[in-house]
Amino acid sequence: MRLISICPSNTELLHYLGLTNTLVGVDDFSDWPKEVSNLPKLGPDLNINMEKLEALEPDLVLASLSVPGMERNVRELEKRSIPHVVLNPQSLEEIARDLLTVGELTNSSSKANEIVSSMRKIIHTYRQCATHCENRPSLYWEWWPKPIFTPGKVNWLTEVSDLAGAVNIFSDKSVASYQTEWAEVVEKNPDAICMIWVGVKESKMNPKHVLKRENADTINAVQNSQIYVLEESLYCRPSPRLILGLQKLASLLHPTCYPAYTGNDPLL
Repeated sequence: MRLISICPSNTELLHYLGLTNTLVGVDDFSDWPKEVSNLPKLGPDLNINMEKLEALEPDLVLASLSVPGMERNVRELEKRSIPHVVLNPQSLEEIARDLLTVGELTNSSSKANEIVSSMRKIIHTYRQCATHCENRPSLYWEWWPKPIFTPGKVNWLTEVSDLAGAVNIFSDKSVASYQTEWAEVVEKNPDAICMIWVGVKESKMNPKHVLKRENADTINAVQNSQIYVLEESLYCRPSPRLILGLQKLASLLHPTCYPAYTGNDPLL
């Protein structure tokens, strides 16, 4: 099959299914695995060059609604009658189901079932570990600084927080992405701050950005030096790589309750 992915999470999902070698084009932001760097780039995920995409004659395009604004791409795919599937997972289980769906569409159901089984086993193990954590620190996830956006209840990071023995301070907001003000973060007083600015490399994210904000010095996370600059690629993309992000976070927060983080992907 000739496959095209127009967002990073779908590109990653295809790699877990062993289908990277069937990709004929990707969006500009797809950067994992490294092999995709040699593929034709079709533009940023919110503004895909449909003429270029159509010229590649794909058998299937993997689209997504995980990022607001993707609807435009989907409308164009429909208008041009290009075969496609639209994914929009908000939880680890929904990501698992998407693996099974894409597995069926690409004749790779056996591999999909294998990966999903591994995912579910790890999730079960970490859920059990979480029950043995005496303290559950409150986390503030910042995935955009100005204006401030953070994940709400309807997002995989609330689930990841829970599995890592912690609590997302905005899990009371029944949305996937919540726009807030810094004053509200100060009021909620998180025990730890996780910086994961979407599309920004860790080298460009400096905790000083947070420390300069009004009343930052009153927050527990700042007073106890619990500000983590994490790889947005392990936390902001709804793909199986979130499992690796979960393992890293859990090891950081509760090194004695969870397995040590090795950096090796348990699903590959």
